[in-house]
Amino acid sequence: MSARVAIAQQMIAHYNAQDADAYVALMTDDAAEAGYRGAVVRDGKEGIRAGLKAMFAEFPENRAEILAHYALGDYAVLHEKVYRSASSEPFEVIAIYSFKGDKVSRVEFVR
Repeated sequence: MSARVAIAQQMIAHYNAQDADAYVALMTDDAAEAGYRGAVVRDGKEGIRAGLKAMFAEFPENRAEILAHYALGDYAVLHEKVYRSASSEPFEVIAIYSFKGDKVSRVEFVR
């Protein structure tokens, strides 16, 4: 497994523990989360932290399962299944993690 995939998987472990602080610790200060080739939904490490904390408060059962993973150069790609709650239908995403050095600078979601 590549180091990039290992970091992305560690981020998912922090996401599943609903630990926004540990999640953003693996990101650059100017990181962003966005729709694929679309609008930024969370901007900067602090924006991502605040957005995750709000989402975890709204969906306390939220978790993601990694279905597959790939790495190429400065990118890691995870195929994820996301569960918001026991009563809602899960959905799948492709998450593309872009790296600067050993930190994630951007995550884009294909849904």
